[in-house]
Amino acid sequence: MAEDGPKQPQLSMPLVLDQDLTKQMRLRVETLKQRGEKRQDGEKLLRPAESVYRLDFIQQQKLQFDRWDVVLDKPGKVTITGTSQNWTPDLTNLMTRQLLDPAAIFWRKEDSDAMDWNEADALEFGERLSDLAKIRKVMYFLITFSEGLEPANLKASVVFNQL
Repeated sequence: MAEDGPKQPQLSMPLVLDQDLTKQMRLRVETLKQRGEKRQDGEKLLRPAESVYRLDFIQQQKLQFDRWDVVLDKPGKVTITGTSQNWTPDLTNLMTRQLLDPAAIFWRKEDSDAMDWNEADALEFGERLSDLAKIRKVMYFLITFSEGLEPANLKASVVFNQL
């Protein structure tokens, strides 16, 4: 089958674990526990199975979402939720209203090498990333690991067509 024209160059951009920000958010939880304080109204506290990742847009303009490239090296499930948060050096707290919908969910079943995902939501979320790339230099994600997974088990990137 003949192709319709020249293929657009692609750019694979990895989601990178932001260890410092994850650590800071975990310290917030510990500090509240130690002081016996409660979270602010609407504040999203990091749970043990959650980590903060980032995507650095090295070419902010003219990106068109193509696909997610997610690999889990063992069975389990990850939920990738985007945030509208622009973290500043004072590490303002993440609020639940800053979590974007829909989330992309990827899983791998026992006895299978194939990845499954919530395709419609993952595609909609990916398309939103193209728009956010026009105005952002960095995008932050909250990734929730379940069924025994942890950050070491995940390799994820977003593939864009360069227009």
